[in-house]
Amino acid sequence: MKKIALSILTLVLILLAVLLIRTFTLPSRQPVGEPLPAIELDANEIANHLAGALRIPTVSHQDSAANDDSQLNRLHRYIADTYPRLNTALKKQTVNRYSLLYTWEGRDTSLAPVLLMAHLDVVPIDSNALDQWQVDPFAGTLREGYVWGRGALDDKGSVISILEAVEGLLTVGYQPQRTLLIALGHDEEVGGQEGARHVADYLRAQGIRPAFILDEGGAIVLGVMPGISQPVAMVAIGEKGSVSIELTVSGTGGHSSMPPEHTAIGVLSTAIQRLEANRLPAVITTPVHEMLLTLAPAMSFPQRVVMANLWLFSRAVKKRMVASPSSNALLRTTTAVTMFNGGVKENVLPPVARAVVNFRLRPDEQITDILRHVETVIDDPRVTVTVLENRFIREASAISDPSSPSYQLVAKTIHRVFPDVIVAPGLSVGGTDTKHYADLTDNIYRFIPFPLTKTDLKRIHGANERVSLTDLAKAVTFYTHMIKEATKE
Repeated sequence: MKKIALSILTLVLILLAVLLIRTFTLPSRQPVGEPLPAIELDANEIANHLAGALRIPTVSHQDSAANDDSQLNRLHRYIADTYPRLNTALKKQTVNRYSLLYTWEGRDTSLAPVLLMAHLDVVPIDSNALDQWQVDPFAGTLREGYVWGRGALDDKGSVISILEAVEGLLTVGYQPQRTLLIALGHDEEVGGQEGARHVADYLRAQGIRPAFILDEGGAIVLGVMPGISQPVAMVAIGEKGSVSIELTVSGTGGHSSMPPEHTAIGVLSTAIQRLEANRLPAVITTPVHEMLLTLAPAMSFPQRVVMANLWLFSRAVKKRMVASPSSNALLRTTTAVTMFNGGVKENVLPPVARAVVNFRLRPDEQITDILRHVETVIDDPRVTVTVLENRFIREASAISDPSSPSYQLVAKTIHRVFPDVIVAPGLSVGGTDTKHYADLTDNIYRFIPFPLTKTDLKRIHGANERVSLTDLAKAVTFYTHMIKEATKE
């Protein structure tokens, strides 16, 4: 017995030693470098420029027939008038009528260009939520140190910040060594099929392969990451896929006084219940693993032990993460019932019931896997399962390497402009226009330089979207330094 006890104690001590060694030798993954110098900017002027752009309602509707395309032409004219140096010095191309592509040719055209992306369109205002807005969403209101309006964060704040940075650099006579491209799509909010896809096709046809791409998709989040008190600049190195699956049940219509044992709605409800009760498994994929290891040094010692030894504690980490909708979305392909309809009158049996379930795919799963999962879980021949081939369907993106020189350049620039933040790779749970550029470069990153709290995150596509004058000026500072760092040889 003593030998057994001694053996157990030895194994425990070895395990403890392994855990502690891995914890204490966990390296910091934060970039190094002195803070970059402040840039003299007129925050009020920048805010007024953004406010002017917000007053132009470039709304992308689900039904394109409802779009007022003249507003995009207005925004084009506004950009040209507001940024005259950019409009003169850069080559400007209008792609498929409404998207813009600017080329700032570098001195060495043999170098692969850098591509900055943003989009000109915004989502509609929900008429049922209009009374929740503190201001007119299309008035471009300046109040309480903020610019308010639809698109302030998504994504006209980025558009204006990038253009302000270029205009400022042109003012001081900056000339890039490496070519800079700026692509502004006009229908990102409905999939980018008419905008970004055509810009990407043009670049492809010209044989242009960017060194790296930087678009929206991550941000500086405050109080969002559990166990982290510092702001975290989340640079998404990949984004989830999306597929919507339609479930249809045909039943027997007629009077509700003589119903069958199971109505079409009843059968469909059972199918939905099965899907919600049998969700796809949670997995710590590469982007999330990289994120956790990067954040670990900023955590408390017990949490650091756990993150440094995911080989042992991954189950506990997953259990904690799936408890929150935001972190759960990082781990699994999510299941969301978004549409359910059937019936026209309370005493009439509907002959057909229909539901749509949206799945956001984690990086290691494909649409065919999801379809197989749905059919297996429902296991009912009365339910017809159909993949909706619409503009939003996409596989999950490839994962860009967080150790690549281009990622390190982006991360280092963020750190030097925002020295108090932790920079970490991550996964975007939403979709961006980058999906159309996937084959043009291995280095695609998603980040906007705006600090966002949990409340701010709800403002995106919600009520009272806004950005502070201070944060807007800081974003211009970031893009100014980002352009200079990226376009050096």
